Amino acid sequence: MIRISIDAMGGDHGPEVTVPSLLRVAERRPDARFLIFGREGEVRPVLDRLPRLKDVAEFVHCDVAVRMDDKPSQALRQGRWKSSMWRAIEAVKTGDADACISAGNTGALMAMSKFCLRTMADIERPAIAAIWPTIRGESIVLDVGATIGADAQQLVDFAILGAAMANALFDIERPTVGLLNVGVEEIKGQEEVREAGRMLREAALDTMQYHGFVEGDDIGKGTVDVVVTEGFSGNIALKTAEGTARQIAEYLRAAMSRTLMARIGYVFARDAFQRLREKMDVRKTNGGVFLGLKGIVVKSHGAADEEGFAAAVELAYEMVRSGVFDRTRATLDLYHARKPAEAAGAVSTA
Repeated sequence: MIRISIDAMGGDHGPEVTVPSLLRVAERRPDARFLIFGREGEVRPVLDRLPRLKDVAEFVHCDVAVRMDDKPSQALRQGRWKSSMWRAIEAVKTGDADACISAGNTGALMAMSKFCLRTMADIERPAIAAIWPTIRGESIVLDVGATIGADAQQLVDFAILGAAMANALFDIERPTVGLLNVGVEEIKGQEEVREAGRMLREAALDTMQYHGFVEGDDIGKGTVDVVVTEGFSGNIALKTAEGTARQIAEYLRAAMSRTLMARIGYVFARDAFQRLREKMDVRKTNGGVFLGLKGIVVKSHGAADEEGFAAAVELAYEMVRSGVFDRTRATLDLYHARKPAEAAGAVSTA
């Protein structure tokens, strides 16, 4: 069985979305089990409407729920040890759950995850990885908001984390990895990005193919399987893509209702427009994975509907099933074990 702990109080809609979505997951993933944390007065009435869910879920009452507008420091001070968010994360640490998911406050979730689970050895800062729809299929983009500013070594670590995730989730033996930059030429970009490119080329890791620099339009094209950047530019890219998706959807809605012929045309193309709408609907995105921690934590979109939250839960399920954590740890160990030997060799030669 794969056990997933749920912060039922997170997101814009709380238990009214997070709890019913689990029934969808249970129907598609019969070996999934859920440990639900939240306020009994809000969660229990929803559970009582879903008797089939009780067979695969256990509920734990928590007095405190982290608010969407809480500052990370405030959430830690008031919610440590007792909030639904903390208890869901702690279940991963204690081994009661294999992964944790929340649609709550991103900053608070990251702060609590770092404090409770800690980062892997050799990882200074974690990253948030997003699964990005592209023309070719899907890519992984990280970091999309956890680490503002990153040095060359941190970018290399992000590349290793992202490649391990792509290897496990997409079943790609050697995922292609690109560093997001203002141009593809080696002389362009910030010094940290150029240095990270040099380090990745020289490392020549067997677990990935370093493609080189990629630009912003390469993300949507699916030029590489993994796009690596630091959290400031990554978060701007993510929010820009979400805003553009909503903008295009509004343009389409307005265009399809402008004239009688347009409305008639919409009737014939309804299925195609529905698929496009679902593809661009941020409420149905899979969410972000916190990589680099000693445990699996997935952040669902705060505005997710039932299907969107279910997709995020299934992402956590796949992260466990595919062994992302073990693959990431093995690759990091291999890379960092080689560094001292290479450094010693360089000193000896000198």
